Amino acid sequence: MTPGNKRNIALWGFMGTGKTTAGRLVAARLGLAFVDTDALIEARAGRTIADIFAQDGEPAFRALEAATCREVAAGRDQVIAAGGGALLDPAVFDALAASSLLVGLTCDLDEILRRVGDDPARPLFAGERTRLARLLADRAAHYARVPHQIDTTHLDPPDVAEEIIRLWQS
Repeated sequence: MTPGNKRNIALWGFMGTGKTTAGRLVAARLGLAFVDTDALIEARAGRTIADIFAQDGEPAFRALEAATCREVAAGRDQVIAAGGGALLDPAVFDALAASSLLVGLTCDLDEILRRVGDDPARPLFAGERTRLARLLADRAAHYARVPHQIDTTHLDPPDVAEEIIRLWQS
């Protein structure tokens, strides 16, 4: 069932692209564990990511995120939903690429805005289209490094999951 030397499937992309939703579906279909690195960070820290950003700053959050992602990458038989900024760290990218089939989820900015809405739990989302467009553009080259890409703009989560499973099984 595991292709090549890859032990996991790691999903990466901007907020609102469907990493968690599709990841849960893929894990259920393949009988793998599902790990959302943001949820794991919140559980371990005992507070939300928004609180970590507000109280400790983005660099502190990124350090927690990097450590969590490297730890999770060492596991096996999991579908990992990595935070949107996680793979900006070269060490995290390398750790996940070594252990996982990396799949980047992309989505049109207008659809991201529709999906995310005014979610206060997303500290980088301030509901500002211009700010999000700039953040997405700043990350575009990093996102493009992921070898497999799925545009989720016009896909339902089950269709995204099927495409991920197809990549895993090919």
